[in-house]
Amino acid sequence: MQRTEPPLIVVAVLLAALAGYVDAIAFTSLGGFFASFMSGNSTRLGIGLGSGDAYAAKMAGGLILSFVSGVIAASVIARATGARARGAVMAAVTLLLLAAAIVAAVIPGPAVLLLLACAMGVENGVFTRDGEVSIGLTYMTGSLVRMGQKLGGALMGDADRWGWVPYLTLWIGFVAGAVSGAASQWRWEWDALWLAVLLAAAITIVLVRLERRA
Repeated sequence: MQRTEPPLIVVAVLLAALAGYVDAIAFTSLGGFFASFMSGNSTRLGIGLGSGDAYAAKMAGGLILSFVSGVIAASVIARATGARARGAVMAAVTLLLLAAAIVAAVIPGPAVLLLLACAMGVENGVFTRDGEVSIGLTYMTGSLVRMGQKLGGALMGDADRWGWVPYLTLWIGFVAGAVSGAASQWRWEWDALWLAVLLAAAITIVLVRLERRA
């Protein structure tokens, strides 16, 4: 976040909001599983294995594998597209969300959640540096840790007194997205996914234009 240009920080916050939105829809629609929060799904996997709940273990395990598959796909796309990587990766996110929305309209169920998890895995490949994720977009623990570290440094007199603000903004974006996702799912059920598709498409267009300017 410290070396990210302001326009891209705005994009990162929007992507965090998208992740929160999708995660809330997934969680409220299919029994407390997550599309982007793999720590939660790992806990569900452990509980399922420990308690003998085969369905929970299979579902959580499938979501984790789907998410990791998305991360792998994003890495491949980024290497193949070079300077246009962000737009190309985000286009893949949009296509996966579109597929999830279509499947939800026809056969709502676990398959939708697997597509959403894959999309969130791909989303984490939008911001990379030297082949590594530079901004975690779908999980906020790292952002909260960095925010706390920056706040601690500011209290100790570090010159960078406001370095914690971008991490707080990222967290607020995620929570705001989750609030919107829960409200939209309550009102429109699976049709709420179409708003995620539109937001992802808009972010894709913005990233493509920013890459062309660069």
